[in-house]
Amino acid sequence: MQNPTPQDEDWTALLAARHGGPLPSSPLGELFAPVLAPPAAADGCRVVGRLAQTLDGRIATNSGSSQWIGGAGDLLHTHRLRALCDAVLVGAGTIRHDDPRLTTREVAGPNPVRVVLDAARRLPATHRVFQDGEAPTLLVSAVDGPPSHGRAEVLRIPRGTRGLDLPALLAALGARGLSRIFVEGGGQTVSAFLAAGCLDRLHLTVAPVILGSGIPAFTLPEAARIADGLRVAWKVWPLGEDILCDIALDRAKPKVCA
Repeated sequence: MQNPTPQDEDWTALLAARHGGPLPSSPLGELFAPVLAPPAAADGCRVVGRLAQTLDGRIATNSGSSQWIGGAGDLLHTHRLRALCDAVLVGAGTIRHDDPRLTTREVAGPNPVRVVLDAARRLPATHRVFQDGEAPTLLVSAVDGPPSHGRAEVLRIPRGTRGLDLPALLAALGARGLSRIFVEGGGQTVSAFLAAGCLDRLHLTVAPVILGSGIPAFTLPEAARIADGLRVAWKVWPLGEDILCDIALDRAKPKVCA
């Protein structure tokens, strides 16, 4: 058996810090400290968005193929975020195209509650998250219907101006004790949280790939001026062959979304 590496020990300390333990004094502890910080918003949630994009800002080809833009370091980072958060949240498009399990297979740590946004409730119950029982799952919908979807519980949330009412969703998740929310994708879902001013942090991986076409990372209203966007503070971390941009948002949103 191999001896634990310092990073293994740091990860063990980070898992303990989920429940109030001290953060390790290491690069790994510094990177994840903002994720584990106490919620500051009135809804009781700390929300971390996540995307992996190419150098030219694409998260998938026009046909929807996105596996894998990031490398092994990006995959490990994603599973670490799942393990440190109470819930992992994705949109219906991610389930439809990738059929992910949304578990922590690559790291030691608990599986988060899986939250799937499907306002019109069009996803079939045959997808793995609704059937495998590996972690509790919530299907969030704006329409009435049966209280379960496969093995998932249905959570009804009203519609907002653009899709589901995301502040109402965060309040409902916080009331369930799910205070650390990881919005894993896809691009439209992360964009909706950004436009609604519902992200505390954004982890954006940039991979050394140029596509020249494809689906853009963010979909927001058209900006007429640079000032209509959102200028952010960030720190850049190496992530294997990729880079990770850790962006402080603190529930801010672009002016074009105001």
